[in-house]
Amino acid sequence: MDLEKIKRKIRQGEYQFSHHAEVERENDSVTVANIKTTVLNGELLEDYVHDSRGASCLVLGTMTDGRPLHVVLTILSIDVVLFITVYIPTLPKWLDPRTRRPPGGF
Repeated sequence: MDLEKIKRKIRQGEYQFSHHAEVERENDSVTVANIKTTVLNGELLEDYVHDSRGASCLVLGTMTDGRPLHVVLTILSIDVVLFITVYIPTLPKWLDPRTRRPPGGF
């Protein structure tokens, strides 16, 4: 996905949240500002170009309090960024913010 286009859309306020993203955001006490900062200053960690539900990507960034944050997003057909989910990467799924735990590992 084109991260620069995504950043431009976010700066212009052209984004929305899925219900799931809203629930996860609230569960992890993540602010909208932290999500925007994560994407605007973050890096493309995984690009899901061939996902059966449509292209999306995973962005890794750091919130203002120093905690890492993962943001999964896509660009909708109406040319708006959709935040699919947001979460703080932790065990058991993530060994560290960049490294997935291997299937069946430890």
